[in-house]
Amino acid sequence: MTVMESAPLPTFVHIREVGPRDGLQNEPVILSTAQKVKLIDMLSATGLQAIEVGAFVRPQQVPQMADTEAVFAGIKRHPGVTYSAIAPNVVGARRALAAGADVVQVFLSASESHNRSNVNMSIEQSLTQVAEMASLVHGAGKPFDAVVSVAFGCPFEGDVPVERVLDICQRLLDVGAEQLTLGDTTGMAHPLLVQEVVRAFRARFPRQPLRLHLHSARGAGLANLLAGLQMGVDLFDSSIGGIGGCPFAPGAPGNLCTEDVVHLLHEMGIKTGLNLPALMNTARELERMLGHEVPGQTIKAGICKHLRDRESSPQ
Repeated sequence: MTVMESAPLPTFVHIREVGPRDGLQNEPVILSTAQKVKLIDMLSATGLQAIEVGAFVRPQQVPQMADTEAVFAGIKRHPGVTYSAIAPNVVGARRALAAGADVVQVFLSASESHNRSNVNMSIEQSLTQVAEMASLVHGAGKPFDAVVSVAFGCPFEGDVPVERVLDICQRLLDVGAEQLTLGDTTGMAHPLLVQEVVRAFRARFPRQPLRLHLHSARGAGLANLLAGLQMGVDLFDSSIGGIGGCPFAPGAPGNLCTEDVVHLLHEMGIKTGLNLPALMNTARELERMLGHEVPGQTIKAGICKHLRDRESSPQ
């Protein structure tokens, strides 16, 4: 497949909402536990099938995530919704399981510099931790997913070799990762690079599901989403309101905005199962909680007139 060729566009796209974790972790305003619970409960009523509730990390490093146990205890779980949490190490994985996370997400970086900045370990040390975490999580009868950060470029090291990304993916699959996510952690990807990386991933792991976690730090987020769609990717992360980013890397703001993504997909005739007006209401409530406008554009421009009638019920 050349850069000019594409696979048929997916007819349905599955979105994992990461605003309660990846969104809030980069906000200077720390929401109360009750506010976080309300946000997640509102998101649960939009048709989402997967929500990233929080992170089990050191509170002194990410104080926005200090109450993740309490958030898990407070949310109203909807049938059919997977409530996940991320963990960088065995201690975090134990906390996630004890809190009742449906899925534990392991994360590590594709560059040594970012991995040390993010989790204070080498890549090899992280992979050793992952093997222990996999045993722990599987022993509890739960699945674990893996997120590879800076898969499309590192703010410290620049270009990241695709083969290194794929080798890390292989190690993660070898210890039983059910799903792999490639992260454009600081928004360094562009559409041709997204196609190149996805093509290489498909060539090496033809039957392995792939999720993309894209950022809009430099304005290319939706273009990169389209590039992924054109390669047949149907699993994406996004954040309500477009809030968030990585606090351990320069130039990392700007997750893909959930309501912007859903509006675009519905315009293209691609179903998501999500209620766009409900997402818009949730984004507005988030603005009230944070006390400032969110970066998303659909909340500012509104739903296109020709979509409004269709958007009164989930697609």
